[in-house]
Amino acid sequence: MNELAGVLSPYLRQHAQNPVAWRQWSAAALAEAAERDVPVLISVGYSTCHWCHVMAHESFEDKTVADAINSRFVAIKVDREERPDLDAVYMQATMAITGQGGWPMTVFAFPDGTPFFAGTYFPKTHFLRLLDAVHTAWTTQREELAHQGAAIVEASARSGPAFADVTVACPLDGPCPPAPPIRTELLDAAAATTMASADGVNGGFGGAPKFPSVPALRFLCDAYVRTGDERLLGHVRLTAERMARGGIYDQLEGGFARYSVDAAWTVPHFEKMLYDNAELLWLYSRLYGEDALFARVADETAAFLLERFSTEEGAFAAAFDADTDGVEGLTYVWTAAELESVLGEDAAWAAEAFGVDLANPNFEHGANVLELPRDPRESARWEAARHRLLAARRGRPQPGRDDKVVAAWNGLAIAALAEYASRTGHRDSLLAAEQAAELLRRVHIGADGRLARVSLGGAASEAPGILEDYAAVALGFLRLGGDWTARAQGLIEQIREHFTDFEGGFYDTAADAEVLVTRPADVHDGPTASGWALAAAAMLEAFQVTGDETYKDDAWRAVARAEPVMAANPRFTAGLHAVAEALVRAQRAELSTGRYPQGTPSYPQARTFCCRSTTGHVVVDSKKAIRLLRDGGDRRGFANVAIPRPRAGTHPRAVPAGAASSMETRVAGPGPGHPQEPHTSRIGCRITLAAVT
Repeated sequence: MNELAGVLSPYLRQHAQNPVAWRQWSAAALAEAAERDVPVLISVGYSTCHWCHVMAHESFEDKTVADAINSRFVAIKVDREERPDLDAVYMQATMAITGQGGWPMTVFAFPDGTPFFAGTYFPKTHFLRLLDAVHTAWTTQREELAHQGAAIVEASARSGPAFADVTVACPLDGPCPPAPPIRTELLDAAAATTMASADGVNGGFGGAPKFPSVPALRFLCDAYVRTGDERLLGHVRLTAERMARGGIYDQLEGGFARYSVDAAWTVPHFEKMLYDNAELLWLYSRLYGEDALFARVADETAAFLLERFSTEEGAFAAAFDADTDGVEGLTYVWTAAELESVLGEDAAWAAEAFGVDLANPNFEHGANVLELPRDPRESARWEAARHRLLAARRGRPQPGRDDKVVAAWNGLAIAALAEYASRTGHRDSLLAAEQAAELLRRVHIGADGRLARVSLGGAASEAPGILEDYAAVALGFLRLGGDWTARAQGLIEQIREHFTDFEGGFYDTAADAEVLVTRPADVHDGPTASGWALAAAAMLEAFQVTGDETYKDDAWRAVARAEPVMAANPRFTAGLHAVAEALVRAQRAELSTGRYPQGTPSYPQARTFCCRSTTGHVVVDSKKAIRLLRDGGDRRGFANVAIPRPRAGTHPRAVPAGAASSMETRVAGPGPGHPQEPHTSRIGCRITLAAVT
């Protein structure tokens, strides 16, 4: 019997009417598999995933497939956004088996959760053959499957990061010695490696599919501040401009899609995630004074968060779907006839302004994704066309929204909105950030200080928070300042108590969390910085706010512990490299005047800004700005806050085309599928389910 109808997760509820007898992940479901002596089928996805919808329609809604599953397996559905711990464990196994990963993720496991085969999306005919092959192997090759499962778990553990020993010997009768300085040669090498994969024509890194990769851009910002290397800042500007002009950015309403399916940012994968828009709001807020384009994108992205992502309870929803009525991008694309029906005689002019070649559509079925190749010569006419097209688009069927509140992503949104407010004086953004923080305090944080991962409709899920939740929410609270600082410190104490490995590093799950086949601990970034990097960043910021040296020491140990992994794979550990850059700035400031760069008194006022002015580097006193806003001030109250403005005639510098390469590591599911971006290695399997191919 399908038990998903009454659950909290919107993704699981999407499968409540399937003929598959789906269960939630639970000890009872695993016990049922043991009692029936059948393997477990674990299907992992999320509500806005296009290929998850495709596999659901092709296979999970089909009675023949459902009968094959129900009779021979216990079927478990997992929302990866609600249970990222399960997603991490089984994604590591999937990538160890296949060398690839993505969603939907399809895993076959023993009743104790040990995986023995995995993949991603399978078309219906292949999936039926796979079910038969797994059933045959289970009944005739059980011992071989057990060996294979053990090998996968061992390989998953072995493929984990090799961490450094950073034990510090402290004398019994005195303070511990100061932390050694961060090696700047490590940071220089990381910047060079990151730039080696930079696309000097289109911005970003590598080829298609292309992700915003904000952690890498953040690191280049920080490395530029330390080195003055204009190529680093130039690539950040180039990437920001190309994304702002591409189809990955919604040219009518604002907000960014998840990634681009091509290298030129033209055709997006249309889902819109809270974490992407929060991270990109941070980026464009930092570039606010550079160019009118960057300022407009920051303004529109902030407005998009407040108007479209806000929930009734006061926080921010998780995502908007890629599909509308089962068709990817249906809401967003335009045929020539549709443009003409809305704009009439302005259609041809608008098509040119939006980069539409009516003779060669850039999307499927004669439709087009709108871009902005250059600033329009008639800005008022362009704005009028935008408004008319957006009004018409709002009359179309709209993509679904996943309304669940994810703690980590709301923490990132709070931090980004606070940053944007401090740059612009936009008080509504600060109020929205504080309102979201209040919901997290009231609903997600329990009386014991522990944090729930998700909530829906003001009710928290039983799924516990993981490292990234505690760290991102702590960072958001610290950016708000005031009374939120003490609450952030409470979350950091929870990290210290429940997530540390006692050698300077962190696990992704708490020490008292459910025991899985492995306990994940990963320093590699995804679309956001790793939980490890976010925890280190929160601790460093707590030091800068409170002056408590133990926070800085913990941040240093987190970086030092991960140094071997950072050196081996700098492109995907950019989050920790950014923390290392901040530690270098802190150490240099302490060794000189005790003040931070450009004469600012503390780190919060000296965070990296990728902007220039006629006087060189300019920073914004963000804490002072937020105090003014909280006290009811407006933009005129920012007389003593330095807001950078561009020099006349200046433009972002592009990296030479010769700097681009294809070194970026990407992985995707077999055939169609929803890709992800982590570093991986592959192992061989002892059992080959030949019937699948």
